Amino acid sequence: MDRVPPPAHRKVLFGIRRCFTHRYQEILYTIEVRRMSWGDRCVRDRRVEFVIRASRGEPISALCREYEISRPTGYLWLRRFQKEGVAGIEERSHRPHHSPGRTAAALEQRIAQLRVERPDWGARKLAELLAREATPLPVVTIHRVLRRLGLVSHPEGRRHATTRFERDKPNQLWQMDFKGAGRDKASVGPLSVLDDHSRYLVGLEQTGSTDGDQARERLQGLFGANGLPDAMLMDHGTPWWSAHSPDGWTAFSVWLMRQGIRCYWSGFRHPQTQGKVERFHGSLDRALIRSGAQHWLSQSWLDAFRYEYNHVRPHEALQMKTPASCWSASMRKYDPDPPAWEYGPGAEVRRVDSSGHIYVNNQQWHVSRALTAQHVAIERLEDRVLVFFCNSLISEIDLASQRTTRVVRWLNPQTCKGSPDNNL
Repeated sequence: MDRVPPPAHRKVLFGIRRCFTHRYQEILYTIEVRRMSWGDRCVRDRRVEFVIRASRGEPISALCREYEISRPTGYLWLRRFQKEGVAGIEERSHRPHHSPGRTAAALEQRIAQLRVERPDWGARKLAELLAREATPLPVVTIHRVLRRLGLVSHPEGRRHATTRFERDKPNQLWQMDFKGAGRDKASVGPLSVLDDHSRYLVGLEQTGSTDGDQARERLQGLFGANGLPDAMLMDHGTPWWSAHSPDGWTAFSVWLMRQGIRCYWSGFRHPQTQGKVERFHGSLDRALIRSGAQHWLSQSWLDAFRYEYNHVRPHEALQMKTPASCWSASMRKYDPDPPAWEYGPGAEVRRVDSSGHIYVNNQQWHVSRALTAQHVAIERLEDRVLVFFCNSLISEIDLASQRTTRVVRWLNPQTCKGSPDNNL
């Protein structure tokens, strides 16, 4: 019986492993990260979990099989963590360090000079000028040079998303945002809460402001009726983020985390990270031309629109099905007064004082004032200490350099439309 040849992708991986160099290690690392199937967990969370277990002495080979990565990738993560901490195991750019075919510096300077002289001219017109100077260049090359030098303004230089992310099941991630009031005189539009997987509009609540107490009251009603999501994605706005706080945490975000909800924030000035809820806001805007839409800021109008959006309107992204047909309520129940988080037997627990500090090795370290009176757990890994609040990694302490680094759970706009959760 003839032997069936292995699939092409296995041949590629086998060939890479056969001739293993540092560059091939990076290629293999990229391929394997893209094919990991880690459920609803953030890629970074799983990497942190991997290096913690590896640092405790668990066999690397067994861990790599469990996490579906190669041993070279596992050792690479461990080396980077030991050298750089949590920042070392973040997803990195795969842009080459050297580009032999890059446009010469003198030519880039000439392109920049022409652009400064004629800031209203685009790459096509500049290409014509260069051609007259006997220096013909493709229009796309000139445009890339302008972008690289920061000489392309909005909307020319808008970065377009090349990949999208979507959770595998309902309630793994909810996106939340306040809609702008648009042409109306109201200070703020309704609070929108959208399920990432099904596009189900969990809530469309008119609060009249971004006040944290009102938003929390509305969310409590949504949690009570629909259960809790595993994670929530928000922008850098009130009440879930504070630009005046060094660490950004607020009492609102701490309340969410106490429910066991992992909190993520979009990239700064990058609403595309929250593409689904922003797309919903566009649909809501287009509905304002309907009869009676002048009352769109009333809760009764919003409730009727929400019902139509969930149960009547077909969605192209869902193969023309309705969101309600793809969604189900979460099995995780809301507790208005959750008990203290159980960090597990043997965990080192610290109480955050009124100034937002904890003590490690008889030394004071800042965590967050928003966590005052809360309990956090610390994980010691040689000269590094990882600080967890509930199920969220929030800070990293480097005892050797005497430095604390806050771990902000951003969805990176460069890979999500930039999310580290793209492949989950």
